[in-house]
Amino acid sequence: MWERGEGGEMSGSSAKDRRKFVRVNTDLKVRFKFIWLAPGKPHDLEMFEGCTRNLSRDGMLLIGKLPNLDWISHLLMSKLVLGVVLEMPGGQPSVKALCRTAWLEAIDEESKRTAFGLVFSEITAEDQGRVQRFVIESQL
Repeated sequence: MWERGEGGEMSGSSAKDRRKFVRVNTDLKVRFKFIWLAPGKPHDLEMFEGCTRNLSRDGMLLIGKLPNLDWISHLLMSKLVLGVVLEMPGGQPSVKALCRTAWLEAIDEESKRTAFGLVFSEITAEDQGRVQRFVIESQL
């Protein structure tokens, strides 16, 4: 029923109907860290590097490392979120946001790399505007 298209996007009328905003294929550098929302969990976790495969006003497809496979259920239940720093092109300021994981693709066991479908959960209006302008300009 569900198929992944180029860049990891889901195809099919149901997936398209759920999309609120246009996505553009892009390859931007992203630094990210995992942040526990549950009390008693560590908060000073390692920073990782990854890249986007696509970007929209409301989220991104991030390719990056998942250091602990036991975290999968916590990510999907939004008990563990990602703090991201998206490096914008052309010397523009970086975009910072907290993101929840909407979905994960199969994980490469050796490298622990995967595709994270992320939705911005906390982002300033200014940073969201920068993302939206980038998406619009990328379509021209």
